[in-house]
Amino acid sequence: MLPDGEAVPADGVLPPAALDGVSDRAFGVYVHVPFCRTRCGYCDFNTYTATELGGGASQASYADTVTAEIRLARTVLGSPAPAQAVFFGGGTPTLLPPADLGRILGAVRDELGIAPGAEITTEANPDSVTPASLAALREAGFTRISFGMQSAVPQVLATLERTHDPARLPGVVAAARAAGFESVSLDLIYGTPGESLADWQTSLDAVLAIGPDHVSAYALIVEDGTRLAQQVRRGLVPMPDDDDLADKYLLAEEALGAAGYGWYEVSNWARTDADHCRHNELYWRGDDWWGLGPGAHSHVGGVRWWNVKHPSAYAGRLATGASPAYAREVLSDADRRTEDVLLRLRLAEGLPLDGLGASGRRAAGRAVTDGLLAAPAYEDGRAVLTLRGRLLADAVVRELVD
Repeated sequence: MLPDGEAVPADGVLPPAALDGVSDRAFGVYVHVPFCRTRCGYCDFNTYTATELGGGASQASYADTVTAEIRLARTVLGSPAPAQAVFFGGGTPTLLPPADLGRILGAVRDELGIAPGAEITTEANPDSVTPASLAALREAGFTRISFGMQSAVPQVLATLERTHDPARLPGVVAAARAAGFESVSLDLIYGTPGESLADWQTSLDAVLAIGPDHVSAYALIVEDGTRLAQQVRRGLVPMPDDDDLADKYLLAEEALGAAGYGWYEVSNWARTDADHCRHNELYWRGDDWWGLGPGAHSHVGGVRWWNVKHPSAYAGRLATGASPAYAREVLSDADRRTEDVLLRLRLAEGLPLDGLGASGRRAAGRAVTDGLLAAPAYEDGRAVLTLRGRLLADAVVRELVD
C-alpha cells in the first residue's frame, strides 16, 4: 500500500520554496524497473513478472514511458544540478535490453544533465547478463554494477526462492571487469531461515574470493504480505532470530574488515572511499533525487512524493501528459532534523552533535558511556556509532531524536 499524503497537482509542479537553490544542491536520479523473471518469496518491492503486465506497461514500451517522466522532471525542476549519480534498480533492470537502458540513460543526460565522472549503476541478477550485454551496458555509459548474490549456499537461495546458480558469480564479475566497469558490488542477505553460521561464512568466503569493490549485507526482514511471511505465520519456517542476526553481522564485519573493506554505512563496506555507493549517499545525506518509475519515491527541497504503484496506472497517467505522482508531503523543519539523525547516524562519518537538540545531546553523552557512540568522535563534536552501536542503531536513533 502507498502512504497517504496531500494531492499532487496534475502537472507535478513543486512549491517555489522546494526549487529555491535547486541548481546548487547535490542531485541524483533513481530509475525503477519493476520487471522480474520470477517473484522471490521474501521480496515486497514493487515488482511484476512479465506475464502479469501488458499494454502500455509492457517491457517493450517501458523506455518510452520512463522517458516521458524524465521530460516532466525537466519541466518541473527547471535547471537542477547535473546528476552526480544515476541508479537503475528494481526489479531486475537487466531484463530490459541494454539498448533500452541506454536510451533511458541518454534521456536523463539530455533532459536533466549528468555530471562529469558521475556514478552510473545498474542492479543485475547473475543470470540476467552475458558478456555481450555487459559490454553493451558499459558502452551505453554504465560505470558500476551491483549483482544480487544474496548467498553462495544453494539451500539458502532455495529458501529465498532465488533462481540463479551461485557458481555463476565469479564468471559474471570477471565479465563485468572485462567489459570495463569501474566498480562491482555484491549484495548479500543474512538471517534466512535455516542458514547456519557456517553457511554465512561460506557466503563471505565466496565474496572475498571474488574480490568485489563493494559489499552490501542486509539482515533479512520478513515483510507482511510476502510468501515468506505466510510461511512464518504457518510455522513452516522460523522467524529470524535477533541474536543470530547479530552474530552474523559481527562475522561479516570481522571477515570484511580483515580483507581490507571498511564500513561506511551500517550495512555497506567498500575497499576505498571511491568505491562508496554515491547514489545511496545522496539518500543518507538528505540530498535531492528524482525517482522515475511506478512506485518510485522522490525528494526535492524538503518535498517528498511517490508515484502510483501499478505500471499500467503509471503509464496511463504519463500518456495523458499528467504527473504519475500519487501523493506527497512537505516535510517540516522538525521532520527534516529527525530524518537527518536517522540517516546520517548510519554513516561512518556520523553527524554533528550541534544538529541535535538539548535532550539529544544529553542522550549522546549517555550513549558514549554505554559504549554505543565513539568517545573520540564525541569529543570532536560528532556522534559516530561504535561496532556495538551499529548492532543497536535503531535504539540509538530513538534516544537521540528529540
